[in-house]
Amino acid sequence: MSATGLPERVAVIGGGRMGSGIAHAFLMAGAEVAVVEQNATAASEARDRILAAVEGSVRRGAAAPDPDRLVVTVTWEALGAAGLAIEAVPELVGLKREALRRAEDLLPVDAVLATNTSSLSIDVLAEGLSRPGAFLGLHFFNPVPASALVEVVLATATAPSAADAATGWVRALGKTAITVRDSPGFASSRLGVLLGLEAIRMVEEGVATPDDIDTAMELGYKHPVGPLRLTDLVGLDVRLDIAEYLARELGPRYEPPELLRKMVAEGMLGRKSGQGFFFWDEDGTAVPTARERRR
Repeated sequence: MSATGLPERVAVIGGGRMGSGIAHAFLMAGAEVAVVEQNATAASEARDRILAAVEGSVRRGAAAPDPDRLVVTVTWEALGAAGLAIEAVPELVGLKREALRRAEDLLPVDAVLATNTSSLSIDVLAEGLSRPGAFLGLHFFNPVPASALVEVVLATATAPSAADAATGWVRALGKTAITVRDSPGFASSRLGVLLGLEAIRMVEEGVATPDDIDTAMELGYKHPVGPLRLTDLVGLDVRLDIAEYLARELGPRYEPPELLRKMVAEGMLGRKSGQGFFFWDEDGTAVPTARERRR
């Protein structure tokens, strides 16, 4: 354990938007961070993404971290010295299980292994692990630097020591931890996805524009970002996958609207594709909605 209250080294498996955000948070908090990607191109893109986020934090007044404390690699052996490893690969059970088993084989025996899944069962992901007591969910929110919340999700076998350590690490990041029992959608996705799906239905029914629906939630209910912008940030394909999973587990109230299915089929995935319920500039700024621009 370092003087920051964090493990000396934190490993992040997957350097996409969420993985890069998690890596950025730990790097800014003083940990040494190793990010493992699937190939050299993805590793280079992840490194650029993390360093751009660091530059943004420094411009806003944060202390610049030592760049040598960041390693982005395709070599899984980088996990060998980590006290905490966080899996942040796409929301596919088989892919996550494979990454978690491979990580467990390389981690020190006293390390904690976590998944950043936003909805998949922690117990299901734990199947096949030899040390399930050291496994739990650490559900960070997008965008990670701006979000103050992390869900600590406990599987049936999660040891109290692992849960206590994870909660302490969240505090050391300057974020707030809530502890939830493993259940479909946990606490946040179960509520947030339902709100997002209803907002999509309102667009589908012509009740109001995406801009006005988001403004209603931002000004009327003090949400920092509206449900449709948030859907664009998360990715419409990701939201669709989560909704289908929750519909199977919790019932038809989570059935995805046809508009969501249509937009995903057309490649309108949100910010990452440049178009969703809003158009997105290269700098990540939302501009007039796609549907309004067509009109």
